[in-house]
Amino acid sequence: MTLPTCTTLALELADGIAEIRLDRPDKSNAMNDAMWQEIRQAFEWADATPEVRVVILSGAGRNFCAGIDLAMLGSIQQRIAHPDGARSREKLRRLILDLQDCLSSIERCRKPVLAAIQGACVGGALDMVTCCDLRYAAPDAVFSIREIDLAFVADVGTLQRLPHLIGDGAARELAYTGRNVGAEEAATLGLVNRIFGNFEALTAGVREIAHAIAAKSPLATRGLKEVMNYSRDHSVADGLNFVATWNAALLLSGDLAECLAAQREKRAPRFAD
Repeated sequence: MTLPTCTTLALELADGIAEIRLDRPDKSNAMNDAMWQEIRQAFEWADATPEVRVVILSGAGRNFCAGIDLAMLGSIQQRIAHPDGARSREKLRRLILDLQDCLSSIERCRKPVLAAIQGACVGGALDMVTCCDLRYAAPDAVFSIREIDLAFVADVGTLQRLPHLIGDGAARELAYTGRNVGAEEAATLGLVNRIFGNFEALTAGVREIAHAIAAKSPLATRGLKEVMNYSRDHSVADGLNFVATWNAALLLSGDLAECLAAQREKRAPRFAD
């Protein structure tokens, strides 16, 4: 199988698990132009590839990600320049929408995405991990909504997704202050699911969880993500109606028959991708 060719990411696929690793360790994996676009490319690949059942998102080196590359941020004025101010601002809006979409591709990916986070996870990196299904941390992980310290409003997802994870009051405090949140506090807030003892334990532990998910029905796992994301953004009544429609279409599947057969025969189920 051919993996996407990337300059800022490293990709691997084995046993149903795709690892998408930010790979600019000398720059603390700061997100330059190429990385934004390659994140979307990689997650569209993961979504479309049947052999991918779970994705692990990680970062090479000491830090998961230091957020947007400051050189990229500094170039925005030149990129949107136009004699007509309205057209310049339209360009900026389109740029912001495109960056939003690059990260939203993580959420759109039908496969569960597990983030393994060490060191810095700040600014745009926090936007990135809020798009993931599950977040796991090493003890040295540090999170912050850093945009306030650059005098602008975070605009690629944190303000929209973080309140669903940690509550509105806590999200507002972090957005207004820009303060650092360590791994222990992040776990207390519900931002991360679990803290592992060190980086090696984080890597091994997240892979173990990914293997457990990959062993489940891929059809049901994809359905869980679809239904839970829909239910998060709609009323309880809307969510109940949606899952009824989903199961009316997909409940009576080959995977259900395989689960029942495996239980009768006292063996592990085997699912098609």
